[in-house]
Amino acid sequence: MGEFVRLEVEGGIGTIRLDRPKMNALNAQVQEEIRAAALEATGRSDVKAVIVYGGEKVFAAGADIKEMATMSYTDMVDRSGPLQSSITAVARIPKPVIAAITGYALGGGCELALACDFRVVADDAKLGQPEINLGIIPGAGGTQRLSRLVGPARAKEIIFSGRHLDAKEALEIGLADKVVPAADVYEVAKEWARQYVDGPTYAIRAAKEAIDRGLEVDLETGLEIERMAFAALFGTKDREIGMTAFVERTKPQFEGK
Repeated sequence: MGEFVRLEVEGGIGTIRLDRPKMNALNAQVQEEIRAAALEATGRSDVKAVIVYGGEKVFAAGADIKEMATMSYTDMVDRSGPLQSSITAVARIPKPVIAAITGYALGGGCELALACDFRVVADDAKLGQPEINLGIIPGAGGTQRLSRLVGPARAKEIIFSGRHLDAKEALEIGLADKVVPAADVYEVAKEWARQYVDGPTYAIRAAKEAIDRGLEVDLETGLEIERMAFAALFGTKDREIGMTAFVERTKPQFEGK
């Protein structure tokens, strides 16, 4: 458990909880604690789905600019790799990951949300990549993940302008998946996560990997990734349970093996 980031596990759901007052600024320590929490969630068999949550008031308002302001080029050469890979550690969690967004998800906070599979957003939240106003660009995956999610033209407009998007627009362009009252964000994320707790763990894992890796390659290679993942599932207990239940017209009781 880190000073500012911890993994809380209950009922098969792991919550990566950010708690660095006042705005959950992502300094180097927080970045490394996010990485550690993501790796723990990845390795724990009792975690079937993950929520990333910054609390009732704010998800994460971005990087710690005071920390970055004094960095030189060589400083950032050393830091940019760990910064990017800490967010990628969340994207690589082989389980469904849901961002529960309240308040602000800006800059690095938006990039953290983009690393999740789904985003539940408060109706009064603001999202965006305002780095351009600091004379820099997103450096933790924003140029790549945002363009893949909403398309290159929309991503360019959002990044070039540095503007904040409200929840309504985020939903319209696919940056948000659900918009709910702020007080309901975490509970709605938990309700979404619960549907995966008793599901076929390895089939879900294979589906996520095939989709994510397939987006990084050409269609032919993506189809081969899918074919190999599909075939591999025939060696799992969950495949046996699922098909037997289908034939017998019963509800499958998956074991995640």
